[in-house]
Amino acid sequence: MDTLDFQQFAHHSKPGPRYTSYPTAVEFHAGFQERDLIQALARSQTEVPLSLYFHLPFCKSPCYFCACNVIYSSSERKKERYILYLQKELELLKEHLDTGREVVQWHFGGGTPTFFNAEQLERIIKSIKAVFSNFAPDAELACEIDPRHFNYDQMRVLKEHGFNRLSFGVQDFEPVVQKAVNRLQSFELVREKVELARAFGINSLNFDLIYGLPFQNVESFQHTLEQVLRLDPDRLAVFNYAHVPWIKHTMKIDPATLPTPSQKLEILRFLIAFLTQHGYEMIGMDHFAKKDNELYLALQNKQLRRNFQGYTTKKFSQTIGVGVTSIGEGLDYYTQNFKDLKAYERALDEGHLPVERGIALSAEDRLRKEVIMALMNNLELDFGAIERAFSIDFKAHFKQALEALKPYEQEGLLSMDAHGLKTSPTGAMLVRNIAMVFDAYLDKHHGDQKFSKTL
Repeated sequence: MDTLDFQQFAHHSKPGPRYTSYPTAVEFHAGFQERDLIQALARSQTEVPLSLYFHLPFCKSPCYFCACNVIYSSSERKKERYILYLQKELELLKEHLDTGREVVQWHFGGGTPTFFNAEQLERIIKSIKAVFSNFAPDAELACEIDPRHFNYDQMRVLKEHGFNRLSFGVQDFEPVVQKAVNRLQSFELVREKVELARAFGINSLNFDLIYGLPFQNVESFQHTLEQVLRLDPDRLAVFNYAHVPWIKHTMKIDPATLPTPSQKLEILRFLIAFLTQHGYEMIGMDHFAKKDNELYLALQNKQLRRNFQGYTTKKFSQTIGVGVTSIGEGLDYYTQNFKDLKAYERALDEGHLPVERGIALSAEDRLRKEVIMALMNNLELDFGAIERAFSIDFKAHFKQALEALKPYEQEGLLSMDAHGLKTSPTGAMLVRNIAMVFDAYLDKHHGDQKFSKTL
């Protein structure tokens, strides 16, 4: 893919979902409440394994690029109080969920999970294991890591409790970029923490990077990527920065310092070529993995899946979200806890699961979810597999969507025949656009500033 390729397709850049769920979170509504979640948990299929997500929301200070649900505080009292409420929520879950079901994933997200000290992490983990104890032998236990808040004692606790995957927030190694986004962390600091993880036998390391940040250009990002290669992570998540000035702290980024759309495309073109040249292959959207990594092997076998924890090789699992703002997912529902900490605490104090909103999936939602997730996961669709699973005629049911895909086919972004469709290498960069034609909800959001741009 040369520069001309990217500029030719730049007109496809428009606001669109990232499809970590379908329907997307903007469709969640307050009509879905605790009673709906309890009913959903009651009808859960016991043979479907569990995926656990725990939101640990505290950060010491804001990173200006971040749009996550975060609470900025250094208060030990607040962290101790939060642990108590996690324990309350776990006790309530035991009343409505068979917690003896097999667990195949466990993820600590944030916030900064390692902003909790080693002793606090130990208590959180033991509280969770007191409720969920049936872990698959190959379960993925992962934690997000801020290198600025990570030490030997925390690593020891994570390792002793079976954690086997760490994801380091790197973003960019250039000091001018780090200063502009309020996240100063040297290469030497990150290297020290990566070496710590490897000394404990953690063999699955992911780095999060972002392109499109202030003062970035191809030359500066090449320098970051060269330093990344020196640390040799197994996986990379390289996200497109979406400037969302309606989030308060992102207003501290001067838009004049951001790369132009054409410069972002240049960075994107370069990073794909650079990473491919150095042994990484593109996995789904925004992710790269070495060829011997299980994500790459799963993609080759069309077995890759995606959930709120990222890409996984596991089959579908029911996600149980615990903590403020956490999202849970079942075969026919999504649920989200209160985003406001006081509302979250109040619900638990009153003996209620802290459900703020969610959505029950219709049969049509489940069909379209399977189609969209198949595209996002494996960059192709098998019409026959969808027809067998849902007893439909794919071409008749999705006639309008398939018509909408013809321009993409004419531009060489995908190929289509009687059996299915497959994206081209350039089309893979536009998989969000391709998936959007199957989204039944998008029309009502036309003109809304709800989504980041697809390129």
